[in-house]
Amino acid sequence: MTDNTLSGRRVLLVEDEMIIAMLLEDMLDDLGCCVVATASRPAQALAAIESADLIEAAVLDLNLDGQMSFGVADALAERGIPFLFATGYGDAGLTERHRGRPVLQKPFQRDDLGRTLQTLFASKQR
Repeated sequence: MTDNTLSGRRVLLVEDEMIIAMLLEDMLDDLGCCVVATASRPAQALAAIESADLIEAAVLDLNLDGQMSFGVADALAERGIPFLFATGYGDAGLTERHRGRPVLQKPFQRDDLGRTLQTLFASKQR
């Protein structure tokens, strides 16, 4: 998938499995996105959100080594930064507050990620 709408988009990646994080970084790069930070723990992700005014979207793993990423999701939502959950749990693992957020069921393909990010950016512009 090559689409100019994702070119240069700045994305925060929150994933605790190093191999999966590297794979997602490659996928995002292939899509034309720029990964501004990769965090493996909620505290790291929150620090990245606080320090980076440049985040346009985020990809969140739901379970970060036993810690749920809902606090990160809340911080992103408060700032109006669109995000999606990338998880093996599907939407069944979401709290009521985050139901309806985009969810990519692991494993997924690069094109699935690209389409979901495009939808995030399109909905933010409305």
